[in-house]
Amino acid sequence: MHTTVGIIGGGPAGLLLARLLHKAGVDSVVLESRDRAYVEQRQRAGVLEQATVDALRDCGAGERLDREGLVHHGIELRFDRRAHRVDFPSLAQGRGVTIYAQTEVVKDLIALQLAEGGPLLFGAQVREVTGADTERPAVRFAHNGREQTLTCDYVVGCDGFHGVAREAFPEHLRRTYERTYPYSWLGVLADVPPSCEELIYAHSPRGFALHSLRSPQVSRLYLQVPAGDDPANWPDERIWDELDARFAVDGDWRLERGPITAKSVLPMRSFVTEPMRFGRLFLAGDAAHIVPPTGAKGLNLAATDVIVLARAFAHLQAAGSTELLDAYSDICLRRVWRAEHFSSFMTTTLHTAPDQNPFDTRLQLSQLDRIASSPHAAAELAENYVGLPIEGP
Repeated sequence: MHTTVGIIGGGPAGLLLARLLHKAGVDSVVLESRDRAYVEQRQRAGVLEQATVDALRDCGAGERLDREGLVHHGIELRFDRRAHRVDFPSLAQGRGVTIYAQTEVVKDLIALQLAEGGPLLFGAQVREVTGADTERPAVRFAHNGREQTLTCDYVVGCDGFHGVAREAFPEHLRRTYERTYPYSWLGVLADVPPSCEELIYAHSPRGFALHSLRSPQVSRLYLQVPAGDDPANWPDERIWDELDARFAVDGDWRLERGPITAKSVLPMRSFVTEPMRFGRLFLAGDAAHIVPPTGAKGLNLAATDVIVLARAFAHLQAAGSTELLDAYSDICLRRVWRAEHFSSFMTTTLHTAPDQNPFDTRLQLSQLDRIASSPHAAAELAENYVGLPIEGP
């Protein structure tokens, strides 16, 4: 089997890349290690930047997104029993974000790919990538009980932090930067209409809390918990009581309660590997970088990677030039580090560290008050949250 672009990983990054390449007339094959049901049920992010929304529309995956996605024009910060709204249109040139769950993005992209795209193989266990520094790299994988080889002109690793693509980079060429945060998130899904019209980010003496949503009928909520905590330590009533306490403000706001249908603990860490290219092998998404979820950047960074990469492959197809492919790593890493900084800022400003002292807390409150009182500080937050422009043509 041979293709122009071999894509390892059938998550949102790999699927979006396949669709964008299909539109540009570049053939590809997508290899996904899990089965379709697993991929379509993974609970992940739900906040889409405008550039991500535009790319989904551009590749034909915008119909249900436009019908069911919820456009948000701000977020609410809660701290010191106060609530402050950050208004995106007035601070970020009219831009906003769209709430549409990653699970739904993946379902839409899979349906399109199977209907009209190139091969998408589920249950394809990739063993290794070879020949990345040659003109004919290859991906060795097992599928339906058979060992197979996919030769490619180029390979893109969208296979996440634990995937094999990054391992094909020689160790002496890889630079890794990482930070582990001393807390986790307990994420829950609840069958109850959201108690807010826009996302609430809450700083409290008890720790961070986030009120998000998946639809007008389903709430998605998060609590800061000790690193590696067990969801079993959190019965439903305890979760609702803790959310009530952390979202508390002076006024008549009320948190609606309902049946909790899912619980999971998410680690908090930052990770970047450089460069994002070796020979004819490129990394995209979590294979190259991870951000803590506080800034809503993970899915959007992955989408940006493949948007830049798809443009580069389209330029190669149209002009025969590798200029944009050669610039891929530098372009993406500039944006990655900006997002890493923003995500770290949101995380450290809103969370309570285990060894935090009153001085640290007063610094956090001062920063939040600055955002609430200064249009310049609020604009910096808003512009980063809705997504900075993508570099390049």
